[in-house]
Amino acid sequence: MANLEKGLIISCQAVKGEPLYGLGIMRHFARAAVLGGAKGIRANSVEDIVSIKKEVGVPVIGIIKEIYDGSEVYITPTLKEVKALISTGCEVIALDATARPRPNGETLADLVKYIRENAPNTEIMADCSTYEEALAADEMGFDYIGTTMRGYTEYTKGIEIPDIELLKKMCDNLNGKVIAEGGIWEISQLRKVLECGPYAVVIGSAVTRPYDITKRFAREFQK
Repeated sequence: MANLEKGLIISCQAVKGEPLYGLGIMRHFARAAVLGGAKGIRANSVEDIVSIKKEVGVPVIGIIKEIYDGSEVYITPTLKEVKALISTGCEVIALDATARPRPNGETLADLVKYIRENAPNTEIMADCSTYEEALAADEMGFDYIGTTMRGYTEYTKGIEIPDIELLKKMCDNLNGKVIAEGGIWEISQLRKVLECGPYAVVIGSAVTRPYDITKRFAREFQK
């Protein structure tokens, strides 16, 4: 049985430099999201994950964003972050599953192996940017495979997201449960995404980032 139910997952995150960072309100965003119908929450940092799990009863996809010199991987990049996430009891750990090298010479396969051996009830999500990365993650046995990094790696920059063609190919060919994530701002986009048949959909900025939401509207006044 999957830890995540089929349906809508809301990403409740704030990182350093953002207006809502460090205010301890992500748990309130999460509670509002669940009351609105969310089946899961995606959250960043030990502090936010722990507080959110106290507030809601739905599964949490946990990540830790950390920047290391010499690597572009920043979503749960090393074993240090994996161990911290295991300590939170989050139901799913998401890992950057792109082809880019990780810090300290660590490998994606090593992190997956560690989670399987030390937290067997915790499922794992792959954050991918290409079909090849998604296929590799599927072959590695990830429980969930997401389009999270599409448009956010150097070699996918400029690609319009959500990338319906990529999502459809993943849904049609992969064994793991596909999660659509990235660039979903409008109901019309969500409808196209759902037509592809993903297991779940993650929406973040369009719901929980008032700074980004306001910027989108403000741009229209500058045209």
